[in-house]
Amino acid sequence: MDISVVVPLYDEVESLPELTSWISGVMDENNFTYEIVLVDDGSKDGSWGMICKLRENNPFIKGIRFRRNYGKSAALNVGFDAAEGNVIITMDADLQDSPDEIPALYSRIVDDKYDLISGWKAKRYDPLSKTIPTKLFNAATRKMSGIDNLHDFNCGLKAYRKAVIKNIEVYGEMHRYIPVLAKWAGFTQIGEQVVEHRARKYGKTKFGWSRFINGFLDLLSIFFVGKFGKRPMHFFGSMGTLSFLTGIIIAIWMIGEKLYRIAHNEHYRDVTDSPLFYLALVAIILGSQLFLTGFVAELVSRSSNDRNQYQIAETI
Repeated sequence: MDISVVVPLYDEVESLPELTSWISGVMDENNFTYEIVLVDDGSKDGSWGMICKLRENNPFIKGIRFRRNYGKSAALNVGFDAAEGNVIITMDADLQDSPDEIPALYSRIVDDKYDLISGWKAKRYDPLSKTIPTKLFNAATRKMSGIDNLHDFNCGLKAYRKAVIKNIEVYGEMHRYIPVLAKWAGFTQIGEQVVEHRARKYGKTKFGWSRFINGFLDLLSIFFVGKFGKRPMHFFGSMGTLSFLTGIIIAIWMIGEKLYRIAHNEHYRDVTDSPLFYLALVAIILGSQLFLTGFVAELVSRSSNDRNQYQIAETI
């Protein structure tokens, strides 16, 4: 199979007929063998009923429905597991991504030998409250990940070589950092393509301000995991050792100063009377805890066995 189109959706019943018809038209026009994987992330507006109806008239449509809303990352992860195409295209269900971009994205993967092509909506129809934070996140992600050639990490329209999506795990709010996950997994041929951004035709956006906070926390998480996930002792151990040695040096210095004053019959005060002693004690305790945390982190897997187990109600 040439292409799998994975579409995560939440309350997008109005756009689904037009979207699937458009995708099928593009595929037929270019003689692609394909499947459309629609992942219903706990919709409450009848989206699943529409998916079932569309499936009756189009055997290339697959549907997966969550019992409740888990988020876009969960929907993508399950969609990736179900995808069978050699090239996987992801797009949003709100018709702001154009299926007409699929042939060019496919060509970049197959002909130009890229592992991942991320869309860049150079001209956007989003409000400033969405575009400004997005630009800040993209700048921070470029800096921390070292992927300097991408302008928009969070664009829903992307193309992947099959090996990429079968070797990464998407959870939390990590969907916006899939290029970073791919890089950490060893897929370094990452490119970008300018794509059309269309104004929303139906409904309203499902994302609020909380996604920016969650996205920032996930950025820190992915940076830490990517850098220290296989060697947490290097992080916790080095920090613990530095804190422990700092406390010990301060304590030894204070004790040595007291002994010196005693030997020279000079006035002195007890070590425990100085606030500095307690700071040194805290540093020693904190250093010991960090060091032990490093040992524990080496023994515990960073990935929970059931992190990406979701309650799927139906599959067609």
